[in-house]
Amino acid sequence: MRISARSDYAVRAVVELAAAAPQRVRADQIVAAQDIPAKFLETILTDLRRAGLVASRRGADGGYSLMRESSAISVADVIRAVDGPLAWVRDARPGSVQYSGTAAPLADVWVAVRAALRGVLDHVTIADIVAAQLPPAVTELIADPAVWRD
Repeated sequence: MRISARSDYAVRAVVELAAAAPQRVRADQIVAAQDIPAKFLETILTDLRRAGLVASRRGADGGYSLMRESSAISVADVIRAVDGPLAWVRDARPGSVQYSGTAAPLADVWVAVRAALRGVLDHVTIADIVAAQLPPAVTELIADPAVWRD
């Protein structure tokens, strides 16, 4: 899986909002804190607002805030809001891909990859990241030195 810049920036922006909650955060504050290009951040925040994850308010005391508790927002929620489904195979959902002959089991591999992604991204919340307390299943995965190698 390739994590797009869009997804990376979106998660980082949501983490900034969660860390500042319940205060609103201006876009320029997120840009400065996370070194995200301003125009790119604006489109990301628009996508997050459309997905119901972020609220915006204009004016002198305006800015952005989360629409729900950070413990109720998973990393997968943020990625889906800005990039769509977690796993695609040639622009199709893994469960809809079919192969013939000796490649037939490959469809199951792609479904398993999606399940593995969900196993991490659906279970890590924004609150977990802000608190630097990742779920045990994630900390177990990253404790294996082999996962740090390409």
